[in-house]
Amino acid sequence: MGRGRPATRKPLAAWALTGSALAVLAAALVLLGLNASQVSASRFNAGKVGLYCLLSVGALAYAGAGGLIARRVPGNAIGWLLGLAGLSLTVAMLTEQYALYGLATAPGAVPAAKVAGVLSGAAVALTVILLLYIVLLFPDGNLPSRRWRPVLWALAVVAAGLVAQQFQDGTMISGGITNALNGPGVSYPNPLGVLPQHGWFSGLLAGIFVLAVLTVIAVVASVFVRRRGASTERRQQLAWLGYVGALTVVWAVLLVLTNVLVRGRANDVVTGVFWGLMFLTPVAGIPVACVVAVLKYRLYDLGRIVSRTVTYTIVTGLLVGVYAGLVLLATGVIGLTSPVAVAGATLAAAALFGPLRSRVQRRVDHRFNRARYDAERMLAAFAARLTEELDADAVTDDLARSVHAALQPAHVSIWLSEWSR
Repeated sequence: MGRGRPATRKPLAAWALTGSALAVLAAALVLLGLNASQVSASRFNAGKVGLYCLLSVGALAYAGAGGLIARRVPGNAIGWLLGLAGLSLTVAMLTEQYALYGLATAPGAVPAAKVAGVLSGAAVALTVILLLYIVLLFPDGNLPSRRWRPVLWALAVVAAGLVAQQFQDGTMISGGITNALNGPGVSYPNPLGVLPQHGWFSGLLAGIFVLAVLTVIAVVASVFVRRRGASTERRQQLAWLGYVGALTVVWAVLLVLTNVLVRGRANDVVTGVFWGLMFLTPVAGIPVACVVAVLKYRLYDLGRIVSRTVTYTIVTGLLVGVYAGLVLLATGVIGLTSPVAVAGATLAAAALFGPLRSRVQRRVDHRFNRARYDAERMLAAFAARLTEELDADAVTDDLARSVHAALQPAHVSIWLSEWSR
């Protein structure tokens, strides 16, 4: 009986961690609703509301993924780190909205509002450190080797430095993750500023900044070190995390290209979409990648997913270019009004989507999803031979060879009914 108690406590702790994050998130969203009038006073009110929606999705993803992994594989630190990241993110959201409520929406209605604003910044710093720990220990919860222990300690030093920076004298507190206090103009000097702004502490922060840059580089490098000499399964696990990082870079590149090619109101719409994708991909993609990699759920479907993602990314980039070119042509050369040009360009891009996607999908499958590409070619070749072959035995032999070449099963059996004979 004594041995069973620790095993039962871990799932309960996982449930408690997930439940705590959900409860804090619910409280943060309630305060966000109460602070709606103050949020709308900001120039970037729509962006901040959208950012909170994305943060809520991320918090749910981290809390849910962390709880799932911690219950299924309690010995893996990844699950607990994901759960803690979700909790710290929701705490950052709650304390920021709490400070905004106590300072702007209902001044003096709640105690320690200024202290909550300081804690919000500390929670954001803690969330970033937890994400770095997840990448460093991914996917089995262990370091690549003992030689990486200094990186683990360096992350702890950086975490302490980031949290200590929140208690520096003379700094202005404007909120946590969205600087929510700037809009209504209720930012304030740090009430917990016990560390000097200049002198030895300033030099210490400069050294910690350099250490942080080197540590981040080492954390990213640890993924490639794990991949070297790893098994096929481990490479697939690491590929999921690399896929999230590569997709984030793609959205960032498209965001830059959009700012260069597209102008006017259309720029705001397209830029908002790509910015949201660039933000949401790591926020929600990292916990999803951790769940797939740690629990090994449909691990080898990554090639198909990459193929689809590359296809739609290429199609999106091409359509953005076509859209921008048509808008510039219609407004600058033909002289049409902006709404008409935007509507025509939108219809043209929609009409091009279907045929363009099909052509790009075939090309991408040829490169990234070769198994499907070869299977489709084999099926087409078999169908062509089937129209020319009349002998049933030859057809069944050809079918068996095609199935064996495509799927490579250990045994192939073909059953024919009496009617077909």
